Amino acid sequence: MSDTAKPATQGAPETGAFFARDLDWHPPALTPGYKTSILRSPQKARISFDNSMSETTGPVFGHDMLGELDNDLILNFAQPGESAIGERIIVHGRVLDERGRPVPGVLVEFWQANAGGRYRHVKDSYFAPLDPNFGGCGRTLTDDEGRYQFLTIRPGAYPWPNRGNDWRPMHIHVSVFGHSFGQRLITQLYFEGDPLIAHCPIAATVKDRSALDRLVAPLDFSMSRPLDYLAYKFDIVLRGRRQTMFENKLEGM
Repeated sequence: MSDTAKPATQGAPETGAFFARDLDWHPPALTPGYKTSILRSPQKARISFDNSMSETTGPVFGHDMLGELDNDLILNFAQPGESAIGERIIVHGRVLDERGRPVPGVLVEFWQANAGGRYRHVKDSYFAPLDPNFGGCGRTLTDDEGRYQFLTIRPGAYPWPNRGNDWRPMHIHVSVFGHSFGQRLITQLYFEGDPLIAHCPIAATVKDRSALDRLVAPLDFSMSRPLDYLAYKFDIVLRGRRQTMFENKLEGM
C-alpha cells in the first residue's frame, strides 16, 4: 500500500513484569455450545506463576523482513494486472497496552476467507470457489504510535460443522507478537452490523457484552477512500507492564 504507517523508531521496549490477567474478561475454557472446546479445555485448576524471562522478553522484528505488498491482501497473491475479487476495505487501528500506551514495532499478522467464505486451505471443502488472485494472509508492523493498517476484501460468512446449521460471521483472524511472549495474542475481528454475530457459538462464549463489542470493528468513514474502499477500525490491547519505583517516581514517568 502506498499510505502505510512509518516504521517505528523508538528505543528498547520495556522489560518489567506484567499485570495479572483479568480472567473474568475472557470466556471460560469449557463452553459445550462450542463443541471442540469439550476436548480441548483443561481438566484441572490453573496454577499461577510469577513472571520470568520467558514471559517478559520475546522476539524482535524488523521492517527488512516485510515485503512491499505484505499488508495488501488484494494484490499480494494476485497475478500481474489482476486483483482479488470482493468488497475492498481497509482495516486499521492501534496496538496499545493496558495503560493506554502505544506498542511500537509489533508484528501484526492476519488471515481470512475470501469473499465467498472459503479459505485457501487443503482441508476447506466449502462449495464457494477459490479466488485465483487471493491468498488470504498478510502482515505488517506498528509504527511509533502503535498504528497499523492493511488493505483487503471483506470476507464472506461460511457454514461449519458445529451443530446442524451454524455459520461463522464475517471475520478476520489476527495474530500479534508484542515485545515479549507475555504479550502474545491471537484473536478475531468481526464487522459492525453483521447479524450472524448474535448466532455464532464462538462469539457466544464471550459473556461480557462490552468484551464482545471490542471484537467488532466499527465502520470508519474518516479513513474510507471515496469510490475505492470502506474502512473499519480495530484497536488491540495487549497486557501492560507493572512499573518499577525508581527513587520517588515511577520509572519512565
